[in-house]
Amino acid sequence: MGSQSGQFMPAVSRFIGEETPELVEGHGATVVDADGNEYVDFFAQHAAMSHGYSHPEVVSAVSEQTERLNFSAYDFPTEPSRRLTERLAEVAPGDLERSYFVNSGSEAVEVALTLARRATGNHEFLALGEAFHGRTYGARSLVGWSGYREGFGPFLPSVTHVPSYNCEEFPGGEPETGAEYAEILEYILEYQVSDVAAFIAEPMFGTAGNIPAPEGYFKRIKEICDEHGILFIADEVITGFGRTGKPFGIDHYDVEPDVMTTAKALGGGMPIGATIATPEVADAFESMDYFSTFGGNPVATAAGLASLDVFEEEDLAGNAAEAGEYLLDQLHDLQSRYPFVGEIRGRGLLVGVDLIDPDDGSPLAKEHSLDLRRDAIDRGLILPAGQGWNGNTIRINPPLVIDDDELDRGVAVMDECFELLADRLA
Repeated sequence: MGSQSGQFMPAVSRFIGEETPELVEGHGATVVDADGNEYVDFFAQHAAMSHGYSHPEVVSAVSEQTERLNFSAYDFPTEPSRRLTERLAEVAPGDLERSYFVNSGSEAVEVALTLARRATGNHEFLALGEAFHGRTYGARSLVGWSGYREGFGPFLPSVTHVPSYNCEEFPGGEPETGAEYAEILEYILEYQVSDVAAFIAEPMFGTAGNIPAPEGYFKRIKEICDEHGILFIADEVITGFGRTGKPFGIDHYDVEPDVMTTAKALGGGMPIGATIATPEVADAFESMDYFSTFGGNPVATAAGLASLDVFEEEDLAGNAAEAGEYLLDQLHDLQSRYPFVGEIRGRGLLVGVDLIDPDDGSPLAKEHSLDLRRDAIDRGLILPAGQGWNGNTIRINPPLVIDDDELDRGVAVMDECFELLADRLA
C-alpha cells in the first residue's frame, strides 16, 4: 500500500498500523494512495476536511496569498486576518464578534480559558464527564475520560467535571428531560465549587462517540450559568461550520454562548483555530495575555476566508443535513440485519454507530472494530471504527461535500465488512 514508517517518533499512531496506505492525492470525498488505490472517506481527517480535499477555492486562495505575503506575526495586521474577523462576526451565533486566531483547536481552548479568567476574575472551570477538548495542558485538564489523563497529571487544580447527559448511572436516578439532566449543575455550584470562571462543553460529544445532547439541556445550562455569572464556552472545534446540519452545533439548542472555540473545518485543510467572544468578554483581554507566533498568519486566514465562501456558496450545512438523513436511513437498514449494530445517532454528518455484543448489549471488544477498519481499507473505504471511549463506536464524519453515490459505495463496503464480522462472531 505504499506505507513508509520513516523516522517518526514511535508514538505516532497510524490508522491501521504500519499497513496504513500513504496518501498522495485527494479530491472531494475521495483520496488516492501511492499505489493508485482510491478510497471513499468517512473520516475527513478527524472531521477537518469538511470542504473536501483540495477544494479549488481554498487552493487558489492559499497559492495567491503565499505569492503576495506568506507570513506576518500577530504584531502586524494583514488584510486576510482583518477580513476573517469580520466574516466570523457575521456567521457566529449571537453577539460573538471578536476573534483571536491560533493554530489548532486545543490552542483555541487554551485562549478561551485564559480569556475567561481575565474577564471574570475567577479561576475555576466546569467541564463535562466524557468530554474531549484537546491535549495541551489546560485542554487535557478538561478532558472527562481517564484514558487520556492517566500519567499526565497533575492537571489544573481548578477543574470540576459535571456528570454528563450521557452518564449511565446519573446521580439521583435517570432524568426524563434534557433540562433535568442540567439541574445537576446547581448541585455542583452549591457544594463543590466557589469561584467559577466558565463552563465549557461540546454541543455534541465528538471523541466520546458522536453523541448529541438531549433537547433543552444546554438551554437550562446557559440559564444556570447566567444566574451565577459564569461564562458559557461552546467548543465547536468539531461541530462548527455545518458539520451537524446547522452552521454551528449550538444552533440546535437555541443558545448563544459567551465564547466559542473553532478550528478543523475553518481552515479547509490549513492549520488555524479561532476563539470568538462577545465584545464584553473580549474587552477584558490585555496585551500579551496570550501570544501565538503563527496564529492569524495571512496564508491560514486567507484559507479561512475561502473556506467560509465555500461554506456559504455550497450550503455545506444544508448538504450535511440532507446527506445525514440519507445516511441514517441506510445505516438503520444495516441495523435491522446485523444484531451487533447497537445505537445509531447523530445530526447532519456527525454520526455514531455503536457495536455491541448481541447477547447482552455490552460494548463489543475493540479488536473487532479494528478488524473492521482493515477490512474496509482493503475494500476502498476509510472507516473510523474503534472509537468512542469504549472503543466500539464507528464515528462517521465524511467531508460535507460527499454525494449519494459515494455514500452508497461506503455503506456497501460497510455491509460487506459486517458480513465478515458476523462470521467472526458466529
